[in-house]
Amino acid sequence: MFKFCNLYSGSSGNSSLVESDNAKILVDCGTSCKKISEALDSLDVNISDLDGILVTHEHLDHIKGLSVISKKYHIPVYINEETFNNLGIDTSIIDKKYFVNNENFSIKDLLIHPFSIPHDAANPCGFSISNGTNKISIATDIGHMNNSIIDNLAGSSFILLESNYETELLKYSRYPYSLKKRILGPNGHLSNEDAGKTISVLAKNGVSNIALGHLSKENNFPELAYKTVLENIINNKIDSNNLSISVAHRDKPDNMIEIA
Repeated sequence: MFKFCNLYSGSSGNSSLVESDNAKILVDCGTSCKKISEALDSLDVNISDLDGILVTHEHLDHIKGLSVISKKYHIPVYINEETFNNLGIDTSIIDKKYFVNNENFSIKDLLIHPFSIPHDAANPCGFSISNGTNKISIATDIGHMNNSIIDNLAGSSFILLESNYETELLKYSRYPYSLKKRILGPNGHLSNEDAGKTISVLAKNGVSNIALGHLSKENNFPELAYKTVLENIINNKIDSNNLSISVAHRDKPDNMIEIA
């Protein structure tokens, strides 16, 4: 058994569940303990049965519920040292277990590879998580795509990939110039077009199941993200019939995906 479920995805909070035969882990917990517990209950997963929480970086939409969940349910937090030192929350109540970016570690039967990503945080990362047969990868909050990230995503059976904004919407949005510059910059977020280009490259290497995540509420919407990504894939002469592309929900759990 190898399962993935996006619980929440977007600037208001991010959290995903990965479940194997022997382990249940969260990747990020960027909304309240109550909301995450309710989302897990809807999947018949008891929050107290979690074996760990992986943290990608210290921004609030990825750590909001971290200290409460860790303390209340005695769940270890897997985090790199730089991220931990920049959390800005009560870190005394967190059972921390440090990892080093780009070095593997294990939680029960899961092999986890944290890979570095470009984002305006202390030491941000994505994760590739393997049960020994298949690999699930989570890659959001990416300022720009690079070969190292592509290499880490290659061979994944499923990917949650950032598709944060539509460039023209962002340019004409009410955001202040400084925020637009940050989002568009090399350590900001990944656009719909760049997500499409990334998927086109990965599809040529056999990746076929992708969910678009971390959509901006103000500068994107699900239908547009899907349309832009699909157009880019077709323009790159990729047969879209061989791909499964979905859009992760912002404020409720998606359907559980079982990786065969």
